Amino acid sequence: MNRIFDLLGLYKTSYADKEDALAVKRNGKWIKYSASDYIQNSTLVSQAFLSMGISKGDQVATIMDNCPEWNFIDMGIMQIGARQVPVYPTISREHFSHIFKDAEVKAAVLSSKETYDNIKDILEENNIRVFILETSEDAESFDDLIRYGKENPAQEKIRELSESITEEDTATIIYTSGTTGLPKGVMLSHRNLVSQFTTVSKLTELKPTQTALSFLPLCHVYERMLNYMYQNLGLSVYYAESIDKVGEYIREVKPHIFCAVPRVLEKTYDKIVAAGRDLSPVPKNIFFWALNLGKRYDLHNKGSIFYRIQLFFADMLIYRKWRSALGDRLEIVVSGSASLQEHIARVFWAAGIQVMEGYGLTESSPVIAVSTPFPLQVKLGTVGPVLPGVQLKIAEDREIMAKGPNIMQGYFKHPEWTEKVITEDGWLKTGDIGKMEGKYLKITDRKKAMIKTSGGKYISPQVVENMMKSSPFIEQIVVVGEGRNYAAALIVPDFAHLESWSRVKGIDYEGPEKAIQTGRIVKRITQDIAKINQELGKTDQIKRFKLLPEPFTIEDQTLSPTLKVRRTQISKTYDETIMKLYKGETGTDVVDKEQDTNS
Repeated sequence: MNRIFDLLGLYKTSYADKEDALAVKRNGKWIKYSASDYIQNSTLVSQAFLSMGISKGDQVATIMDNCPEWNFIDMGIMQIGARQVPVYPTISREHFSHIFKDAEVKAAVLSSKETYDNIKDILEENNIRVFILETSEDAESFDDLIRYGKENPAQEKIRELSESITEEDTATIIYTSGTTGLPKGVMLSHRNLVSQFTTVSKLTELKPTQTALSFLPLCHVYERMLNYMYQNLGLSVYYAESIDKVGEYIREVKPHIFCAVPRVLEKTYDKIVAAGRDLSPVPKNIFFWALNLGKRYDLHNKGSIFYRIQLFFADMLIYRKWRSALGDRLEIVVSGSASLQEHIARVFWAAGIQVMEGYGLTESSPVIAVSTPFPLQVKLGTVGPVLPGVQLKIAEDREIMAKGPNIMQGYFKHPEWTEKVITEDGWLKTGDIGKMEGKYLKITDRKKAMIKTSGGKYISPQVVENMMKSSPFIEQIVVVGEGRNYAAALIVPDFAHLESWSRVKGIDYEGPEKAIQTGRIVKRITQDIAKINQELGKTDQIKRFKLLPEPFTIEDQTLSPTLKVRRTQISKTYDETIMKLYKGETGTDVVDKEQDTNS
């Protein structure tokens, strides 16, 4: 396999009988597309775009939710040599305008009329032909696109164009989220992505009879590459159009694998713990006995006979209920985009759910390193071994550098930007700080995120944040302190946990605004921070913090579409709060001594 659209060839041969190759739920009903449907619709999309004059080297934008149609557009574009430009619907109008102009987009397919109404003027300014999945009087629909394909057969032309496409041709241009400045168009070739999904496919033992659930945005290279992996393995791929209903979809689809970011796994874990906390005394004690047993789980050492017997009963009494809540067939969860708290991964493994934690970036298509589903090849707290075929080295300043068939072709129209991140001999500067622990890669922080105090000391905020999030009272945290004499933090408490804890402690819970001003609650959170501080070096310890009543979100631009914190935006949004924090006008001091956490 050399080109991404060669996947369609697999559906013609190996998976021709598949009746639910792709599926999506609409109006309460699952709509399934067979392998034949997939091939036919992709061909019709190709014919439609050719009839509009779109061909090799042109760009087509997609602003779409996860759905089978995303694949029809993707394959239809690529097999005539055009390039898909996937765009998040949540980006700013400024970024929409920049991407459309920079990529010289000729056509766009949108999921919703709401998105169309928001950027209609920008689309018109750039003379972009628009199709919307929803029927609308204001624009052509996806059905119209399919109709144009039926009215303009061009199978011979498609064959000629597809045969002219090589593995070195650009398959897609993915614009980075633009956390600093305008988004940059990352050019990825067919070779870049094919090398990834064919290699990752070999790391699992998944079979064509099994099912994958896809809910992270397909416009992100992480979910997109795994989407190709699912298809390469012949899995049935079910798409969740809304991440808000993931729990419901998991129970219905009963997937064997899905891909998530740590935030999703953290919330899943929190819900499990919250459910245990609400049990009556005896079941509650059994629940937390099993949970604590899971936190001690060692993938390389099965432990004593006594521990293994306990684990057996914990599985019978508790873990199997967790698996049932996750569909009862879940084998693998792929976690990436940010660091996963080690104790959460450990508990999932103890419960029989294999967590494959990986690392990469858009510019590396994306995987550089990834764990496997096999315990003896996993080291918790790391992102696994370097992916076969990829080379890695750690620079003198501890920056991770990678080289291989997965490294991008460069930034679209901007060779000067490319020269800054790819060396003359082909090494990609990732901008991440890390180290090797044997054959395993451990990420410590983003190079740009490192905080330098006024005393010249460096703080790794991601390390501190992940440790602090081990407290059940802390849902989100951002460490600040650039140019200051100590580290401080903005913290969003886990309000669901606070409400449950307050009920047990006899505290009136009157919502987030009142909770962050309640003395006993503030004191309890302070105690956890003080306890975790003892595991950190003096420079990394949080000396003062401010509790926030509202979470960081994608909508307010403080989170990226993959739920990573946007530190630059947070610094702007909370500039006044941070200033007051360091002036001592707001926030809470952390006492530098061990405190009792039983209150």
